[in-house]
Amino acid sequence: MEFEPYQIFDESVSFEEKALNIFKYQSENNPVYGRFCKALGIASSINIAEIPLLPIQAFKEKEIVTSKKNMSADGYQFFQSSGTSGMQRSKHIVVDPDLYKQSIFDGMWEFYDLHDYVIWAYTPGYNSSPNSSLVWMLNALIEREDSGHSKFLELDKSLLQSEIDKIRASGKNLMLFGAAFGLLDLAERSNVDLAKDTIVMETGGMKTFRREMTKQALHEQLAKDFGLPLEQIHSEYGMTELLSQAYSRGSEWFDCPSWMHVSIRNPENPMQEVEQGEEGLIGVTDLANFYSCSFILTGDKGIMNAENQFQVLGRWNPKNLRGCNFLIDQD
Repeated sequence: MEFEPYQIFDESVSFEEKALNIFKYQSENNPVYGRFCKALGIASSINIAEIPLLPIQAFKEKEIVTSKKNMSADGYQFFQSSGTSGMQRSKHIVVDPDLYKQSIFDGMWEFYDLHDYVIWAYTPGYNSSPNSSLVWMLNALIEREDSGHSKFLELDKSLLQSEIDKIRASGKNLMLFGAAFGLLDLAERSNVDLAKDTIVMETGGMKTFRREMTKQALHEQLAKDFGLPLEQIHSEYGMTELLSQAYSRGSEWFDCPSWMHVSIRNPENPMQEVEQGEEGLIGVTDLANFYSCSFILTGDKGIMNAENQFQVLGRWNPKNLRGCNFLIDQD
């Protein structure tokens, strides 16, 4: 029986079985990934440890789509990474936006009871981008929350105590999403009393024109400025090229939803995983990327612990990721 995309959420099927089924489908039906596997001499019938990870640079150079016959003219979504004018940016065509939506909701449900939260989003630098996957994700979360309090916050405005009090009176808690330095600006500008069970969810963006900070320093500053315990400062790890997100909850260690796995790879030989606790390139298997590529070698540096949690240590030298140039030599 043919493997169906929504089976990725079926916990009665092992991750390995799902990943191998999707690998076979993508290696045979995704022209770019199929060519990549062929160049490496990878057959369609292998074990899970042998599945190759496509360098994320490929999303800048080609359309990574598995089986265009599933695309309708008006049913797909197009995402593009942020960047300055003229910069080569990643492109991600999402054939089934509903699959992405279910990945967002089910992924968060593994870590948070969404019934409990009002969602606020503060996203300077993203609001003006019509193809931001982050804005699309936050829109989906805001639309599903039925209290009427969830929203995108106005840029360059302070938080209002009266609106925070309304959330408190409704019996719900606040989850405030935002890129790192937007949140710092918002915290510095606002003088409000947040409930101690408020969650501040930073979504990355560690470097701006102001300064660069470590994640630990950022979280300590956000906790101080918002008047919250450090364990209430959380992180979301996602990117344009993925349809699933990992979350860290009061620490620097990220957990994945059940259909997303992370491994740490040797940058000299990405087919090889490094030892536990050793730094390397973060590799992601995201089964929600059913119609693009589920097996991605990111440009991020990280480590893994004994609980299969991972930590992000910054960006790797991008020169190490240009191993897919041969992909653009032919169509």
